[in-house]
Amino acid sequence: MKNIVSVSIGSSSRNHRVETEILGQKLTIERIGTDGDIKKAIQIIRDLDGRVDVFGMGGIDIYLYGHNNKRYFLRSAGAILNAAVKTPIVDGSGLKNTLERRVIQFANDEYGIALKNKRVLLVSGVDRFGMAESLESFGAKVTYGDLMFALGVQIPIKSLKGLHRVAAIFMPIVGRMPFKMLYPTGEKQNEIIPKYQKYYYNADIIAGDFIYIKKHIPDDMEGKVIITNTVTPEDLVFLKNRGIKMLITSTPEFDGRSFGTNVLEAAFLSITGLGVDEVTPEIYTDLIIRSGFQHRVEILN
Repeated sequence: MKNIVSVSIGSSSRNHRVETEILGQKLTIERIGTDGDIKKAIQIIRDLDGRVDVFGMGGIDIYLYGHNNKRYFLRSAGAILNAAVKTPIVDGSGLKNTLERRVIQFANDEYGIALKNKRVLLVSGVDRFGMAESLESFGAKVTYGDLMFALGVQIPIKSLKGLHRVAAIFMPIVGRMPFKMLYPTGEKQNEIIPKYQKYYYNADIIAGDFIYIKKHIPDDMEGKVIITNTVTPEDLVFLKNRGIKMLITSTPEFDGRSFGTNVLEAAFLSITGLGVDEVTPEIYTDLIIRSGFQHRVEILN
């Protein structure tokens, strides 16, 4: 039995534990939220280091990405990363590029959502670079909300090239900022402040990180499609009450829950027996195919 523990700086109300089997390997998967407390996350990792097979780092990315996969390091994540000495730790970015390209292709090719000329609000492109590139390759009209959702600056970005330019200017500064200034942590993940409503209303599809999507979501979202990552059963009720037509998640369902990509990457890494830097996108693609994982689709209204 492999033990996977995702330590997240997100809300503890989203904690979950499940036993499952992937490619013949039995695993226990647990998510532990620290309600925005990075010091607590570090302590949990130190306490469990060497006692679990792989850590997932949830609620925060080690790197954000720009043009030609240029990586921008988030200093806030560094202390969490360094807390694991014996046990490997991943943040989902190794798998995210593969999985989130596939979910866009799935939506277009297999689920019949013709993305050409569809209006998409991608709440943050620098942490969903595979999704961003895939959406544009299918001809979607994408508005990137990075400046709005992360920095509170009401300036939409209208192209991937524009996003890359903004990243080159801002990311060297943003990477040094405290993470809580960029992303809701702890109980703030449960706060909803309707904002940027015209960008939600103008979009056919709202895509990207669920916490960002939820952060400013309007009351009436009738007929909209959401493509995201991790959701809970409570999130499904919330989205249904908002009028969302369809939910598609990049990660599969485990016991009523869609875990984050950091969890799935940690699970796959434990199965391979390889080091973090040894697993290539091709290996992840092969594991996804062989595991038979399906993207989750929920028709809500």
